[in-house]
Amino acid sequence: MRRYLIAAAVFAALALPSSAAAKGPASASISGPGLGRSLAVSGQGEGGLSTPLGALVDLGGFFPQMYGQSPNPTFRARPHSVLGARYRIVYVVPGPNSIQSRVVQDVYPYAKPVPFTYMKPGQSFWGTRKTLGGWFRGSRDLKRTLVRAGLPATAPTG
Repeated sequence: MRRYLIAAAVFAALALPSSAAAKGPASASISGPGLGRSLAVSGQGEGGLSTPLGALVDLGGFFPQMYGQSPNPTFRARPHSVLGARYRIVYVVPGPNSIQSRVVQDVYPYAKPVPFTYMKPGQSFWGTRKTLGGWFRGSRDLKRTLVRAGLPATAPTG
């Protein structure tokens, strides 16, 4: 029994630094077609669905695209879906030693049958770290979150 407790303690100690290093964004701004200006998304980036920013982060696949996750919900190949209009989200991610990094994610809220996001692999953050990147299949809740943030309810024409 003691051996299992020691193994569990060692595992927890090893897991803690990696989860502590995974920080959510402090803010985000969205730009794209049909918007007269960039839209600011506020709240807690690690707050789950309780704030607009937390919902955007969780529903849009930010953490697996940024840091990786197991099992990995992202995929490398572009989806075969009709993606529609592309919007750009710029996240500001605070890091160690007061570093503020900017990371870009594209979002396709009007894709059929559900929205998709894409983060380019290899974006630099915190000086030496790189994003995992990839495609993430969102849900209708992601589109609702984006519309609440100020995107048009239907795809812009033209």
